[in-house]
Amino acid sequence: MTRTKPTPDLPGSITIARHGRPDMDRKTRVDWRGYEDWWADYDRAGLAPEQAPPPELIAAGQEARVIFASTLPRAIETAREAAPGREIVIDPVFVEAPLPPPTLPGQFPAHTWNVFARTAWWCGMARGQESRRQAELRAEAAAARLIEAAQSGPVLLCAHGWFNRMMRPVLRSLGWRCVRDGGDYYWTHRRYEFRPDR
Repeated sequence: MTRTKPTPDLPGSITIARHGRPDMDRKTRVDWRGYEDWWADYDRAGLAPEQAPPPELIAAGQEARVIFASTLPRAIETAREAAPGREIVIDPVFVEAPLPPPTLPGQFPAHTWNVFARTAWWCGMARGQESRRQAELRAEAAAARLIEAAQSGPVLLCAHGWFNRMMRPVLRSLGWRCVRDGGDYYWTHRRYEFRPDR
């Protein structure tokens, strides 16, 4: 991995990772009320056993000056696995966007409810939880938090698939370019560098 040294004109890189695989069964069939309970359990769950972060993520943890995680166990445990022994800055600004399910009839696997809930939420159905617009504003605040920290050197964030995605356009609009795109699966990450001229 190329290590970017910060200068007065060039901040450190920002690496944004998705957490490892949680210890939950995404194939469990539930109705919409059962999905609300399932999602609450998902937020309380840690990582499934017998996992290890990829070497690239460990390298990002080793070079990071500051390591962030959301307040949820799966993100905190991911940060600890990626950067063992390091101090983790835990911040609720990085928590996943909510997944309130639409009140549809029938039972479906939890991963199918994920799609239903995210689609409905994206289209404006928040059911009293954080709205899409509120989450977009939070993504702006989260990106600003990372950029501020990057002024002192490389930064690593271990957080969540969808909210990580919501920060992407914010970073891009502020001159940060994705120089490594690892995708959106568990343990994957994207690396951003400040390149305002591109």
